[in-house]
Amino acid sequence: MTGRREFIRTAALAVSAGALPAAVVPPRPQPNFVFILIDDMGWKDVGFNGSSFFETPEIDKLAASGMRFTNAYAACPVCSPTRASIMTGKYPARLGITNFLPGKHTLPHSRMIAPLSKQFLPLEETTIAEELKAQGYVTAAIGKWHLGGPQYYPEKQGFDINVGGTDSGSPKSHFFPQWTGNPPIESTQGAYLADALTDAAEDFIQKHAQSPFFLYLAHYGVHIPLEARKDYLPHFANSADPKNPQHNATYAAMVKSIDDSVGRVVRRVAQEGLAENTVFIFMSDNGGLASAEYKGQTPTSNAPLKAGKGFLYEGGIREPLCIVWPGVVKPGSISNDPMISTDFYPTIAEIAGIRKVIGYPRDGVSLVPTLKAGAPVKRDALYWHYPHYSNQGGRPGGAVQSAGWKLIRWYEDDSVELYNLAGDPGETTNLANRQPAKTKELRDKLDAWLRLMHAEMPKVNPDYDPENETEGLAPAIREQLKTGELPTPGHS
Repeated sequence: MTGRREFIRTAALAVSAGALPAAVVPPRPQPNFVFILIDDMGWKDVGFNGSSFFETPEIDKLAASGMRFTNAYAACPVCSPTRASIMTGKYPARLGITNFLPGKHTLPHSRMIAPLSKQFLPLEETTIAEELKAQGYVTAAIGKWHLGGPQYYPEKQGFDINVGGTDSGSPKSHFFPQWTGNPPIESTQGAYLADALTDAAEDFIQKHAQSPFFLYLAHYGVHIPLEARKDYLPHFANSADPKNPQHNATYAAMVKSIDDSVGRVVRRVAQEGLAENTVFIFMSDNGGLASAEYKGQTPTSNAPLKAGKGFLYEGGIREPLCIVWPGVVKPGSISNDPMISTDFYPTIAEIAGIRKVIGYPRDGVSLVPTLKAGAPVKRDALYWHYPHYSNQGGRPGGAVQSAGWKLIRWYEDDSVELYNLAGDPGETTNLANRQPAKTKELRDKLDAWLRLMHAEMPKVNPDYDPENETEGLAPAIREQLKTGELPTPGHS
């Protein structure tokens, strides 16, 4: 072995053997970063958060080697805004990217008209890839991008390499050649997309092991279409229990492919001699698809959390997260402190030794004190702004969480819901009327933050028709809203 890998290994051996006095031990090389982002994976979809049907041994092993966060949040209940927050460290409301792209208003008779979300991540924004590239890192985006058209693709936003990232939010298929063109990746007949992306990730790691690198592996799975490797299906079909809220065999097999990918990437890093100097981050971009059907199937359940993708309830925004930082983070450690996807930018920058980041303001805070010593995350509150009607039946609203309390404000009728998450993570009991002081305190915080962000708000729809307000949503969603099976504004 030569170059950087040889330096890491020989320096470690020399120190352990006492060959080099501590005072002259060379500084540790810049750490590598592998950020694995899953699409639509719910908080409960992994073993380390309690799934008893989905099998994630590789993800669980990764989590056990670092710190897992029990209260990790996406900055939005849908994908593009969360991805923008990861790239920039800024809240979606500040960026003006508040919906999936293109995410145009599709409900002509709804009570409100949602604002048009910005259709791209502006080139003026400094991404974490640009931040690291300025420090000599080689950067790669492999998989889903969904932050604008060709002029805003990853290679325009600080990434040296882009494999499969376009303006598309989902593939035509998870099999080749059915996916041809979406994503634009050539592969072999019958290849599975998660496997092809992992091939590209392994190739990148192998080719750039001599340089510090930032790998952003953003899987298209487990987003619809629901398609899984045929060799994985029988095992889950035979073990599915209809009494278990999670029992979709196809989705379980898709989760297994993601788990395989994580294991392969971790092993490749180790094979290149980089395991002790590589930081891993594993997370999802929004809640699991639990409140909507795809071709008659509900992919997953976020229970005991409420609702799922497209909702401001916990099931729509709480995510599985683990961070591995060898030699710094204690294996098997747990943080119960709330964190949000804006925190990744300052955290990665600090781990990389960047004392002054390129652009401000950033809304996230560095998690390094938590990772190093379990110190509490220092911040007053977390915030969300989703002024849209989601495809899953979610309504326009904003939310704030502070000291274990969470308030949701629905923009349609200005009603609020208040929950004590410490004792009620499933948001079953609305305490707004019983806790007027706390309700006012959090309402005032949210309103002040919305003004600070210059958040674009929905407007009253002159064509509002209560009889047809859900026109444009899938029939199953419309029926659920009509019968009250899904949460609606003003009701817990």
